[in-house]
Amino acid sequence: MAERGEAGALPPDAETGAGIALRREMFGEAAVDSALAPGFRAPFEAMVTRYCFGDIWQRPPLDRRTRSLLTIGMLALLAKPVQLKAHVRGAIANGATPEEIREVLLHVMLYGGMAAAADATNHTAETLAEMGLA
Repeated sequence: MAERGEAGALPPDAETGAGIALRREMFGEAAVDSALAPGFRAPFEAMVTRYCFGDIWQRPPLDRRTRSLLTIGMLALLAKPVQLKAHVRGAIANGATPEEIREVLLHVMLYGGMAAAADATNHTAETLAEMGLA
C-alpha cells in the first residue's frame, strides 16, 4: 500500500499527474486548485484524481467526449445536480455540443424516467446559460 503524505493525500505518480492535467482541462484551474486544496477533503480528492481522472478516464477505447456524455446520463439518473453541472462544463471542454447533451437527457427520460430527465434538463440549461451557450 502506498505511504500517505500530508493530510492523507496520495503521493504523486503518473496517474495522479495525468488526472490533475485532465481535471484542469475539463474544469479549469480555479476549480481544480480548490478541489485539491489541503484539508479534510484532500484524501478523497487525491483518490478521485488518481483513480477516476488518472486511470478510468484515460483508458481506451472510449474518448473523453463519449465518457462525458455517459457521465451526464448517469448523473442525471442519480439526481446529482452539483456533479451534473460540473460535468456539463467538462463535456463542453471535451468537445460535446449542447445538442448532444440534450439528446443524452432525452435518452435518460426514455429509459430512466421523466422526473430525473426534467431535473437534469433544468440544471443543464442553467449551466449552459451561465456559459453563454443557451
